[in-house]
Amino acid sequence: MTTPRTVLLAPDKFKGTLSAAQVVDALHRGLTQSAPEVQVLACPIADGGDGTVDAALAGGSAAHAAEVTGPTGAPRPARFALQDEVAVLELAETVGLHALPGGRLAAHEASTRGLGELILAAVAAGARTVVVGLGGSASTDAGAGLLQGLGARLLDAHGEEIGPGLAGLTALASADLRPALDALQGVALVAANDVTNPLLGPEGAAAVYGPQKGLAAEEIAGADAALAAAAEILDPAGAHRELPGAGAAGGTGFALSLLGAEQRSGAQAVFALLGVDALLSRAEAVVTGEGKLDAQTLHGKGPAEVARRARARGLPVAAVAGAITLETAQLREAGIARAWDLTHRAGTERDPFTQGEQLLVEVGEELGRWLREPLENGADTAP
Repeated sequence: MTTPRTVLLAPDKFKGTLSAAQVVDALHRGLTQSAPEVQVLACPIADGGDGTVDAALAGGSAAHAAEVTGPTGAPRPARFALQDEVAVLELAETVGLHALPGGRLAAHEASTRGLGELILAAVAAGARTVVVGLGGSASTDAGAGLLQGLGARLLDAHGEEIGPGLAGLTALASADLRPALDALQGVALVAANDVTNPLLGPEGAAAVYGPQKGLAAEEIAGADAALAAAAEILDPAGAHRELPGAGAAGGTGFALSLLGAEQRSGAQAVFALLGVDALLSRAEAVVTGEGKLDAQTLHGKGPAEVARRARARGLPVAAVAGAITLETAQLREAGIARAWDLTHRAGTERDPFTQGEQLLVEVGEELGRWLREPLENGADTAP
């Protein structure tokens, strides 16, 4: 008789196709078919980018929504998750690339104001800790809009509020952050991301991330100069602009630092909220994954962090992805003993993007057999 086993399903989303919760559900259905005796612990994960709110909701947080200012000024709905006075937000909900009207880039106009408004909504709902995932930004405004959304007064030479985005930032002449700081009195901010770039220079927000937001090569120097001029006003002592992560999300990390935010790895911040370590202590095997397992995965992304923590506990780890570009040796080095590639599995007859759910169910069935083999053979680890 096969001894029951406990497995933790902790994948990230398959971007553009399936949420992390959908991946968990499909794997669970397949696993139940081949190994019904296996107890499943479900924990959809994220690493601070899009999908972070979904992961928090799957972990038991309550869903909330507010209407905020979108990246180019039009109102838009945005969600946050709240549990035990801890709110989880995504910058991408307010000023993400996917939030741009018609998908048109707005490198000079995109503002983070809506993020400040969303933080205020979370505080009004009872949050005393606000975790902000910083992935996917469409803006390069040094978080000026965020500060304005929280009540800070950012004025031009005529004493008028500066306009939105990088274009408005060029007119900044004076700043009073006290209203924003007062609005956050007693609230702890956490900036969740894995970016270590400073605000300025060749590794800064404009130079590294500006092009993907629509800045032309010949505009980078001017954008960096505008950020530098704003930093002289917002951070006269120079205490924040060089901090690792200040350049995250077009300089939003810089603005959050001005407000006293703690910088934390996106994966670590989210894992703490979800209680991943406690779940790992109950598991005998772990399954993780994401849309693509590649070199970026190994640099602090969610699945690599799951594998690292599981390996530290001596747990066998399997992974599933839409596509895998890592070599077997790299997977082993990351602590992954077995991996399934949906693109390879689909072959030429099926589409991994539209039929990913069914492919994951099939992988779940194989996972069940993989989990049972070592138990039936008396071994301690899976092959």
